[in-house]
This record gives sequence, structure tokens and C-alpha cells, in this order.
Amino acid sequence: MTDLYTIPLTLNDGTDTDFSRFKGNVVMVVNVASKCGFTPQYTGLETVYEKFRDRGFDVLGVPCNQFAGQEPGTDSEIVEFCERNFGVTFPLTVKADVRGKDQHPLYAELTKFRAGVLPGLVKWNFEKFLVNRKGEVVARFAPNVEPDSAEVVDAVETALAEFDGPAAITELSGV
Repeated sequence: MTDLYTIPLTLNDGTDTDFSRFKGNVVMVVNVASKCGFTPQYTGLETVYEKFRDRGFDVLGVPCNQFAGQEPGTDSEIVEFCERNFGVTFPLTVKADVRGKDQHPLYAELTKFRAGVLPGLVKWNFEKFLVNRKGEVVARFAPNVEPDSAEVVDAVETALAEFDGPAAITELSGV
């Protein structure tokens, strides 16, 4: 299994980085789209991000146009849409494939998580993967599960509490 932290990412602004930018944090990775029935979930994603980011929580949006062409815009159009309509402040990557022959390496690893009712391939926009502070996928939520639902918030709180506090961060960073 590939270490999630070694997987390269290109952010929507063109910055090249890798998943290690989230090391020590709990991260919700979500494939997003601007013209989907679930697009209003951007509001819930931002709400959860704002609620928990001071405790080491991040959201990473991965725009994807693989499902009924529901993310047709350019990278700059996507970020402008998200900021203008939903006040999104969490990071977005450039558009990426979440399945198929050009599947982004991040999704190749995330979809190996087999617990729950959604094993395997991403089925639609707004599937949510929760990654703990150790870089392990600990939960996966269907597109119709709201990001600010009790089920998701409880999972985020559990993941945050697992290694909460400065001592845990130091331990994880190897300091």
C-alpha cells in the first residue's frame, strides 16, 4: 500500500505539493462538482471545516467531471464558483479523475478502503473519505450523506479525539 503522504497533488492555484501537507491532521477528501444535485453540500463542507480546522481538520475538494459532465468549468472558474456561491475557503485541487485509467493516485489509494457499504470505485460526486492523523482511511460516506450530518460530524470528532492535543501532534511528527 502506498503511503498517502507521498502522493503528489496540484492545487487549484497551480501549486504543486503532496498529501503530506495534511500530515498530522484529519482530512475529509471529497470529489466535488459544480452542477450536481449535491453541489449545495459545499455549504456543509465549509461549515464542518470552519468548526474543526482549529483542532487540525482539513477538507480537500477534488473537482471531477466524470459523472454526467457535472464539473465542466476550468480550474479558475471552479474556484470562483465555490468562493462566490458557497464561501469555500478549504483547498481544491485541479480537476482530476477519481476512477478509470487516468484515476488520480490519491483515489487509487482511497478506494482500497473496504469497510462499510461503499467498497471499491467512487460511484458519484460528493463521496467523502475521512483520513485520520496517521494517514489511514477510517470512514467513507455516500454522496447523499450530508457533510455536516451527525454521522459525519461524529466520525470527524472521533478521529480528532484519537490523537488530540499538542503531545499527539509531536508524536506523529516524530519530534
